[in-house]
Amino acid sequence: MATDREGLLARYRDLVEHELPTAAARDRWTLRANHCFGRVLLDAAVGGCWYDVLDRRAGAAYRQLDDDRLAAAVALGERVLAEGDGLLRDLDAQSLRWRGKRPKGS
Repeated sequence: MATDREGLLARYRDLVEHELPTAAARDRWTLRANHCFGRVLLDAAVGGCWYDVLDRRAGAAYRQLDDDRLAAAVALGERVLAEGDGLLRDLDAQSLRWRGKRPKGS
């Protein structure tokens, strides 16, 4: 349903732009910038580097996710908010591996 999708889009944006960075700053998480949270959630949602799957030129990447992937990204963002830096570190390490980069601290 369109209203469900619009709600998920709004929740994703709120998590990435506000709630996750606020929690990160407060609790001194490894990542703090909104674009980093977006990278981690998008990569997890598509199972790889998001820009290998989505079109970087076609507008906001999260809007290109299908409903299932969008719901998964939101659920993962909620989980990061609840569980904190430990989960975030694992997700960031996987995201960096998908991009051919070494995880932080390795």
